[in-house]
Amino acid sequence: MKNNIVLFIVLLFGIPLLHANGDDAPELISYPGGRCYMYRLTLCDKQGTPFSLERPEEFLSQKSLERRRRQHLPVDSTDLPLSPAYLDMISSAGVDIVGSSKWNNTVLVRSRRHDLLRSLSSLPCVRDIKKVWTSPDSIKPSNSRAKWHKEFTRWDTVAQTPYGVTEEQLAMLGGIRMHAAGFTGRGITIAVMDGGFMNADRIPALCGINIEGHADFVVPPSQNIFKEIDHGTRVLSAMAVNVPDFFIGAAPDASYWLLRCEDDRTESLAEEDYWTAAAEFADSVGVDIINSSLGFHSFDDASTNYRYIHQDGHTAMISRTASMLARKGIVLVNSAGNDGMGAWKRINFPADATDIITVGAVTPGRKNAAFSSVGPTADGRVKPDVMATGSPAAVVTGRGTISKDVGTSFSTPLVCGMMACLWQALRDKTALEIIDLVRRSGNNCSTPDNIYGYGIPDFWKAYTSGKQNKSRPQ
Repeated sequence: MKNNIVLFIVLLFGIPLLHANGDDAPELISYPGGRCYMYRLTLCDKQGTPFSLERPEEFLSQKSLERRRRQHLPVDSTDLPLSPAYLDMISSAGVDIVGSSKWNNTVLVRSRRHDLLRSLSSLPCVRDIKKVWTSPDSIKPSNSRAKWHKEFTRWDTVAQTPYGVTEEQLAMLGGIRMHAAGFTGRGITIAVMDGGFMNADRIPALCGINIEGHADFVVPPSQNIFKEIDHGTRVLSAMAVNVPDFFIGAAPDASYWLLRCEDDRTESLAEEDYWTAAAEFADSVGVDIINSSLGFHSFDDASTNYRYIHQDGHTAMISRTASMLARKGIVLVNSAGNDGMGAWKRINFPADATDIITVGAVTPGRKNAAFSSVGPTADGRVKPDVMATGSPAAVVTGRGTISKDVGTSFSTPLVCGMMACLWQALRDKTALEIIDLVRRSGNNCSTPDNIYGYGIPDFWKAYTSGKQNKSRPQ
């Protein structure tokens, strides 16, 4: 999802537009290697896989298995890796395998030959085939590192508080009270799935973060995710920065995986495959919570655009994958989208998924932001689930400066970080129970609607409620 906050929103709040699509954007270049295509192959089954459900340690980490054991969740057939025999058969057809999904039993392949479609369809292991990407004629050149500031300047904060500019956005969620009780996300691992993390490895305010690792699932992968767009840097900062008197994130003591799965140069169905691969990777390494400030509904190829009827949580591959996460023991916190004032207006995909927390944006005055996407889903479920500050929210940019930015992209990590604090406090709860506690703590929970959802959650209320109630069997 490209940054689709319209310019008049920026002007309304007097916020400088710092993203890379301005008047000084670089000229486009021809797509390297010329025309090529990507297809998603859905396989018939997993026959021939050498892996067994009786030996899950061969394909899942101990941390992942422990998360499931703690929540009494089984390892099932969706967790089994794909059949190597099928992969060999597909490779022999003259295509490059560039991605896969064991949960969906799919393979992502790339080729310069458009005429391979018929031969791929005839393979006995292939049940369905769908073109998901055609190379563009031209793209933006590779990003270069922006210059960054080594420290915040004294005018970056005016609040006389240890939280600096983040006090208001965390207090709204009961976050400061949670932190004071010692719940800062320690022991919880969060995957940040985004499009790039410009300078997150060099900005001093971010260097103290506990980063467990990073990976790239975009095809082709970046040579360095820390040279890509800074959207992920801003999202990460809202959770993880810990610079007293200036900026404290929602979960400064959590651990983080940085996963790039958004290609900011094109918009295509293949990004669902990238997102899915990242989510499955997050599961495999034992992540507890995923922050995804991403969403889709329209693409460069308009014939592949989604319609509202598809928003049932299972039609789109990305939503179907997202709907599986809680049953794997993972909480997904996903942005609602910024289309509230556009023609689409609705939440994006995978914000329509079941058993996730979809986050809209409010102003500091607790009013819903006009741009925040609305529900319901096509099958009638309330969306968004909850709201948080996003019009604007304080973030740290890829230049190392504190900025106020607008969008559900930035309300989402505030909720995600607080989810980590809550789960630290209530470690015996399951993903589904944590989701339920957060919804029921909202200030609109008695009359949830499709603009404000269950309202602004109070995580201290969620904590006290959860502490009083024992975990319920799933």
